Amino acid sequence: MTRFNLYSAEFDANPFDTYKELRDNHPCFWSEDAEKWVLTRYDDVVNALSDWQTYSSAKGNLVDEFPGRAGNTLGTMDPPKHDEVRSIVQSVFMKRNLKHLVGPIQQIARDAIKNNIGDRKVFDFAEDFAGEVTYKVLVALLGLPESEDSTEVKRNALLMVQTDPETRQKGPEHLKAFNWMQDFSTEVIELRAENPGEDLVSQLITAEVDGRKLDLIQVQTTVTTLIMAGIESLAGMLKVFGYNMAKYPDQRQKVLDDISLLPGAIEESMRFNSSAQRFRRCLTKDVTLHGQTMKAGDFVILAYGAANRDERKFPNPDVYDVTRPSKGHVGMGGGTHTCLGNSVARLAMKTAMEVFFEEIPHFSLAEPDDRLQWVASSNFRSPVKLLLVRD
Repeated sequence: MTRFNLYSAEFDANPFDTYKELRDNHPCFWSEDAEKWVLTRYDDVVNALSDWQTYSSAKGNLVDEFPGRAGNTLGTMDPPKHDEVRSIVQSVFMKRNLKHLVGPIQQIARDAIKNNIGDRKVFDFAEDFAGEVTYKVLVALLGLPESEDSTEVKRNALLMVQTDPETRQKGPEHLKAFNWMQDFSTEVIELRAENPGEDLVSQLITAEVDGRKLDLIQVQTTVTTLIMAGIESLAGMLKVFGYNMAKYPDQRQKVLDDISLLPGAIEESMRFNSSAQRFRRCLTKDVTLHGQTMKAGDFVILAYGAANRDERKFPNPDVYDVTRPSKGHVGMGGGTHTCLGNSVARLAMKTAMEVFFEEIPHFSLAEPDDRLQWVASSNFRSPVKLLLVRD
């Protein structure tokens, strides 16, 4: 009997064998462990992402959701409410050309290497570079107070996406982290309201479309989500990209030989080892798929990480190839809920890694795969630590 036990360290470390078995033999699978249906084939996941009327986000999109979050974030709204709020938030993201971030991100990356790595032979790419770059980019982008203890912010953001290592469910410490982040977001909003700047939070407070503005709760939950998603998603993508570059030195060398391949290498990393692995939806009506009938009210897991390895869509999907055409992956979601910050994330990764390759072009994993610890999360996947050694 096939199991889909996403609450296990073994599955965190390697979900891909299970994904393949599900795609091939149980593409519409009821998981007793998760008490949810699981869709793993590319076409099914993409169709679900496009059909928000049937696969609703209004009851939450995290596999294990926080109380009070559903319905108050972009990711947990359906149209037309989603479209109204997204138009306001998107107007803020599009207000300024993102090119103004290139210089600051370059400096952030250089400072992270100089101050956190220096000339050390072995270093933790996750904490010393990915985590530091991500937080400082968010400071610049959102207008977070630079005096704030970044360790505390990053710790709570990481707790928000984790599950308990033993019970593999959201526990009191995760709810406490969510509430802490809500309070922190409120402090940021109040600070920016008193001292507005060019940052996104300042603009979110005042932005309006067709005379409509976000209410305080929507601003608060949007800022909370941007901090959580920014810290976990961007740091996660950077960590996974660093892992891929270390594990596949032949592919890294192609990028070093031709830096124009870097954007494609990043896209391939989001396909091959997506940090955003799984999100959920709730059915608004019965759906029969692959001989299985899913009932209205059932929760469905859309396994992005499985869809991105579907050989029905991607030739040789288990091969990391930086020259692969990049179109089609769902590493940033899709449909109505395509990641709003995808342009910022891509720019930040490209700019930061260009600097990293200039300073540290040759490196390898300092420990074997079976020693790596992966984030215990039912949604995201990235290494907790990533020790690299200069070659």
